[in-house]
Amino acid sequence: MSEPNRQLGPRDGKVTVPVQKQGPEAAMPKRLPPAGRRPGGPPWMSAGMPAEKSMNFGPSTRRLLGRLRPHRLQLGAVTVLAVVSVGLSVAGPKLLGHATDLIFSGVIGRQLPAGTSPEQAVAAARAAGNDNYADMLARMDVVPGAGIDFTALGRVLALALALYLAASLLLWWQGWLLNGVVQRTVLRLRAEVEEKLHRLPLPYFDRQPRGELLSRVTNDIDNISQTLSQTLSQLLTSLLTVIGVLAMMFWISPLLALVALVAVPLSVLVTQRIAKRSQRRFIAQWRHTGELNGQIEEAYTGHELVKVFGRQRQVQAAFAAKNEELFRASFGAQFISGIIMPAMMFVGNLSYVAIAVVGGLRVASGSMTLGDVQAFIQYSRQFTQPITQVASMANLLQSGVASAERVFAVLDAEEQTPDTVAPPRVTGRVEFAHVSFRYDPDKPLIDDLSLVAEPGHTVAIVGPTGAGKTTLVNLIMRFYELDAGWITLDGVDITTMPREELRGRIGMVLQDTWLFGGTIRDNVAYGRPDATEEEILAAARATFVDRFVHSLPDGYDTVIDEEGSNVSAGEKQLITIARAFLAEPSLLILDEATSSVDTRTEVLLQRAMAALRSDRTSFVIAHRLSTIRDADLILMMENGRIVEQGSHDQLVAADGAYARLYRSQFSQAVVADEADQLAQPATAGN
Repeated sequence: MSEPNRQLGPRDGKVTVPVQKQGPEAAMPKRLPPAGRRPGGPPWMSAGMPAEKSMNFGPSTRRLLGRLRPHRLQLGAVTVLAVVSVGLSVAGPKLLGHATDLIFSGVIGRQLPAGTSPEQAVAAARAAGNDNYADMLARMDVVPGAGIDFTALGRVLALALALYLAASLLLWWQGWLLNGVVQRTVLRLRAEVEEKLHRLPLPYFDRQPRGELLSRVTNDIDNISQTLSQTLSQLLTSLLTVIGVLAMMFWISPLLALVALVAVPLSVLVTQRIAKRSQRRFIAQWRHTGELNGQIEEAYTGHELVKVFGRQRQVQAAFAAKNEELFRASFGAQFISGIIMPAMMFVGNLSYVAIAVVGGLRVASGSMTLGDVQAFIQYSRQFTQPITQVASMANLLQSGVASAERVFAVLDAEEQTPDTVAPPRVTGRVEFAHVSFRYDPDKPLIDDLSLVAEPGHTVAIVGPTGAGKTTLVNLIMRFYELDAGWITLDGVDITTMPREELRGRIGMVLQDTWLFGGTIRDNVAYGRPDATEEEILAAARATFVDRFVHSLPDGYDTVIDEEGSNVSAGEKQLITIARAFLAEPSLLILDEATSSVDTRTEVLLQRAMAALRSDRTSFVIAHRLSTIRDADLILMMENGRIVEQGSHDQLVAADGAYARLYRSQFSQAVVADEADQLAQPATAGN
């Protein structure tokens, strides 16, 4: 069955290779692994693997904030609005302190004799031995005998009201701009993750639980959005408030400002110690969330299987155990981070008491006015409040950064090798040359395999489970990259072809069917979106979809979900075959495509697929050998090697592995038949 030597197109045209020959004696050297591949294994073994050093809070936060750079102008406007808004808010307590001085001066002035000057009132108080009272009067702007100046007081209060109103409007405008920046950033992040998923190799998804990956794409990105929305504006205004308030406090009284600053290092120390303990728990919380989502997704998808085998209690127990782990991680993270707020309030209250005591003594000594002390107390509250708010946001910030790390892990996963040259017109000649591949570096699967499939021929691949049949066709589709050797399509190495173009010329029907949420017409048209209604109906009739569609209430407009729960397994298989039929591929791959249909339908489908396979190369994987008797070439595989090849009659006559496999499919029926015949006389005798 060997063929004469031929030259391979994608190489230099001078290397001669004996095709369909296996073993170390093959003349062609194995292809070297691409640059950058990890020694000792295929490139996909490192896809999605965690980095050697795990990300920590600082780098992850800087990387997350770095994604805001495209909106620098909007962020600049946000900063200006925040500065003006905070400046107006900071000026408010000073104005209110002046209003307090007006009220207090009016109350004290009414108690002094009318017609005297302030200096005479101070001298009289000193003469009476009230030195503290005299010092306080000396600091006040009083008019003896006059009451409260309500006109001046009204102007001050109106100005304060205007300042606070303007500050609120500017703060609202700043929040509106910042929310737009955050949502556009998250929109771009979602788009990048979606595009990244399409560039990741299939082995990455083989190792990632579906629910865990969905949790990263949905829950974690939503958590990042919530974190940025709730923390960026607050952090900016809090920082500016601290700076503005601190400047006003030093302007009013440097001594009281130093008293208030004592609380800052104590607050920072408390926050750091608590944050370090809670960060690990937030990471664990989102990891357990992803694992729980994966567990729920599996249990829901396999709900019928769980019911059939009576595993409800085990599934519930596994869910309860994982749910308990998530509870403990979430409770620990929220509880520990929640300690920050009361701790900061305690530190702030200590500072408040110290300021009140020292400020009262300075008012009594005449060093400060009552209005300045009142303003300073407000500033002390404004000074500790943003620090407390930042501390209270620590749990949200840490949770968001933990989610960002998980999303960045997806974005940093190793992508499949880029495509280069567009393929020529495909006629369907497929050649494997010394191909070696393994999923696990320590477990060989396909080793030095060579074969040729001529255009228009049907190649059937048979063999026991785990022999590498499905892997063989997956390599043609470039779902996995080779460890050594190469595969050519019409003489062109498939690694030089864009994957989209390569796969666009190949039709594939798998044993595991997959339908999308939509109508039956949409699912059939998925094979070729630009197909006309007549072409869709012709494909449906050729594959016998039309036979059962008319029994459905809405015909081709019947809506099915992605699980296809309202159609049978065989009907789902027919729809997937119709999808491939409509695509009119140059190369056809059928992996147990008729395993879910009844015998009569299978016979009809064999005829339809015979027409479908005409003038195109076909690879057919089958366990029922009766379905591939007419194949042009049958490959018998064992342990990743082709042990026999030829037509059905040739392989049966050879009485080798294929013949034994072929006879084994009928031996049980023969034995059972003989047993029934032997049992009949005994039954009659009874």
